[in-house]
Amino acid sequence: MPISESAIKRLRQNRARNFRNRGVRTNLRSSIKKVRAALEGKDQALAKSALATAISVIDKAVSKGIIHKNAASRNKSRLSRQVNAL
Repeated sequence: MPISESAIKRLRQNRARNFRNRGVRTNLRSSIKKVRAALEGKDQALAKSALATAISVIDKAVSKGIIHKNAASRNKSRLSRQVNAL
């Protein structure tokens, strides 16, 4: 456990940030899973709408610093390719 006041404050800040980021990360992973589920079901209409939602969620995660912009670009590219291949 931290002893100095600055370390205690840093721990408090880290816990708050972790709590905030967890929801964004969970939403991000869920939206990507929805696209993949639609791809497995070969439902093109559902996959396209899920992809649009997922791209929006991915971009928001980048703006909040949850994932790197290149990782976001890679995810969007791969999902888009798979949806277009249906």
